[in-house]
Amino acid sequence: MNLLNIRALCLMCGLLTLNATAGSQQSQPARFEANQIIEFSKSVEKFAASKHARAFIIGRVGQPENKLPKGIRFTHTAIAVYSQIQLKSGELANGYAIYNLYQQADNPKRSDIVVDYPVDFFWGAQAMTAGVIIPSQQVQQALISAITQDVHIELHNPKYSVIANPNNNKYQNCTEHTLNVLNAAIYDSTDMSTIKQTIRQYFQPQTVHVSGFKLALGGLFSDDIRTSDHKGKPRTATFSTIAKYLSQYELLDGAYVMAQSGNVTQL
Repeated sequence: MNLLNIRALCLMCGLLTLNATAGSQQSQPARFEANQIIEFSKSVEKFAASKHARAFIIGRVGQPENKLPKGIRFTHTAIAVYSQIQLKSGELANGYAIYNLYQQADNPKRSDIVVDYPVDFFWGAQAMTAGVIIPSQQVQQALISAITQDVHIELHNPKYSVIANPNNNKYQNCTEHTLNVLNAAIYDSTDMSTIKQTIRQYFQPQTVHVSGFKLALGGLFSDDIRTSDHKGKPRTATFSTIAKYLSQYELLDGAYVMAQSGNVTQL
């Protein structure tokens, strides 16, 4: 292999790493045994319940952790709400329903709103690691009210980009959608211009640490990398920046990282 081909291969690896920030599709093959996923999912539910969380923000690792860009710890973010769930047997049980924006597997430029449950949520995870952001009780109640009123559906923009700019609504990814619903709940408004104004004023997004050259080429090879919604360095919403946002304005009860071992640390 000549030097030119080696450089081309390295460049493509970099682009694949950028695309790894997605990890936000619903149907992905399991990388762990079913009993491990079920046990871990139950442990996350039990932990959230122990913190009296009726609604919280949940994150998973959908791509190899060692390939994630700096500052991005979780690749998929959604809202979990304590609900009465009907089992396949027809019985009713209490648990957390998860309200997701999932990238379409067969059309990466588009997304859907899907409700699933912790086992489904972690089924295709690359690591048995969970992010748990527990907002204040007041914000939790506002989130529940917003979900009940289908605000998460009203605010959905199906035009998907891995690195969507949260300051505008040209494209969306799962974390921006979660942030939009969170702000709609906090400010009791579904007006997108109001939501985006508050985000621009109060929320600090994460800079995407990938060169502009790779971003430009990435768009040629991957449909879900779009940058026309950015000016200057691309910045996007992340699980960690949402935690910082709530903490800054005293709307956070706690933010945690749960490992498969059962170890829980502060985010």
